[in-house]
Amino acid sequence: MFQPPVVVTLQLLVSPVIEPGFPGTLAYGALAALFVCVLPLVLLLVLVKLGKVTDHHVSDRHQRAPVLLMALASVIAGLLVLQAVGAPRSVLVMVLAIVAGIVVLAAVSPFWKMSGHAAAVSSAAAIFVLMLGPAWLPLLVLIPAVGWSRVVLRAHTRAQVLAGSLFGALVMAGLWWLLRGWLP
Repeated sequence: MFQPPVVVTLQLLVSPVIEPGFPGTLAYGALAALFVCVLPLVLLLVLVKLGKVTDHHVSDRHQRAPVLLMALASVIAGLLVLQAVGAPRSVLVMVLAIVAGIVVLAAVSPFWKMSGHAAAVSSAAAIFVLMLGPAWLPLLVLIPAVGWSRVVLRAHTRAQVLAGSLFGALVMAGLWWLLRGWLP
């Protein structure tokens, strides 16, 4: 339920809420989710089926960078399509923050397994609070809950979860916040 593709899809679907004309702008969030989440996940599942990648979590850290670079290519293609069709600024900014996250995770992954689950949920929770206001603060409870589950499942160490959580909430959400004011 809190897999990064699911969390990021929700994040992208919610991103146009602050735009004039919502819910008419929802299609742009869906288009972004197609390139950012659906296509990379489908490609990953095909790689798993072909035996090129161990599992959908990409547990072998040596396989992570190529998978994340493939996802980055899909996201960049989606960004170009979104710009071409005149997507709202809120959707473009969300995609750019996600691109930054993928780039950093791809760079770190060959050396250390920072939690992508923690990064995704902390980024989404922080951005929703920044975007929609303090009524959304209860979402922050998801950050330690998802982090705890990753440690209990032995998918990550506490340090990897903490790093992912801080990266998502501070860097990705911070970048989203800064880009909101910079893009025309």
